[in-house]
Amino acid sequence: MVTTDIPNSVPVTVLTGYLGAGKTTLLNRILTYEHGKKLAVIVNEFGEVGIDNQLVIDADEEIFEMNNGCICCTVRGDLIRIIGNLMKRRDKFDHLVIETTGLADPAPVIQTFFVDEDMQGKLSLDAVVTVVDAKHIHDHWEAEEAQEQIAFADVILLNKTDLVSEVELAELESRIRGMNAMAKVYRTRDAAVEMESILGVNAFSLDRALEIDPDFLGEDAHEHDETVGSIALVEPGAVSGAKLNGWLSHLLQTQGPDIFRMKGILNLAGEEQRFVFQGVHMLFDGRPDRPWKPGETRKNELVFIGRNLNADRFREDFRACLV
Repeated sequence: MVTTDIPNSVPVTVLTGYLGAGKTTLLNRILTYEHGKKLAVIVNEFGEVGIDNQLVIDADEEIFEMNNGCICCTVRGDLIRIIGNLMKRRDKFDHLVIETTGLADPAPVIQTFFVDEDMQGKLSLDAVVTVVDAKHIHDHWEAEEAQEQIAFADVILLNKTDLVSEVELAELESRIRGMNAMAKVYRTRDAAVEMESILGVNAFSLDRALEIDPDFLGEDAHEHDETVGSIALVEPGAVSGAKLNGWLSHLLQTQGPDIFRMKGILNLAGEEQRFVFQGVHMLFDGRPDRPWKPGETRKNELVFIGRNLNADRFREDFRACLV
């Protein structure tokens, strides 16, 4: 392949989910599926993975090729170092999948792609995919990691749906959407899902419009006592850039650790382009997007996902930023 055909940045899918949810099953599907992509896979706990042995050619090396053309390696060491080694074989793959351990908070992995300048240039976060065990998630609701894995997700596979009733599924889905209004939810058995639903979805992209379904954000939809939840603000009018900066700075200083994800499209006063932003904890990135279309309603749409967030306070503080 001529190097000019290789896109500048490699899309990265982060795969997460509580122990036993079905991550390994999904990973095996990704590795054996004929999706036409050349994948590199970084697995956190290689011993637990149980990837079919016939797929693996040489497991002595830290990074090894599998006989279907995929590259596999383990996070025995530092993620940045391993990715650096992988990038020396850049021509061998066009998508990177990182599987985190079941007990991991995905934030540090996600933040790697924001914080490390070298990474930012070479890699682009495509999506965080979380596998949820529909049968056993109730045993883990109190675990911080389980809640954070749901809160950080762009795509959620509600797995093992054959083991629970339709009523239980509907309740569970409603509860999950209350915690994370941004994620796409797919119901699965044995982690069977269309690959285009999880790979190459561009869910973490700033250039892609926010997709908020206002129905999920009805006042009565999520009267749960969860500490983790979603707040969506949809407000008409133009925003003062200076006031917004002040508010977001204060918010991140005072509540940064509790704000897992935020995403928004803003109508900045005096600007003809939409402004899009997103953040992970205290890391924030925003930039002008496409121009507002003629006749398009200029409004502000923001979603915050985090712990102990006060919706009324957020709404009031945001309205104070309007011109």
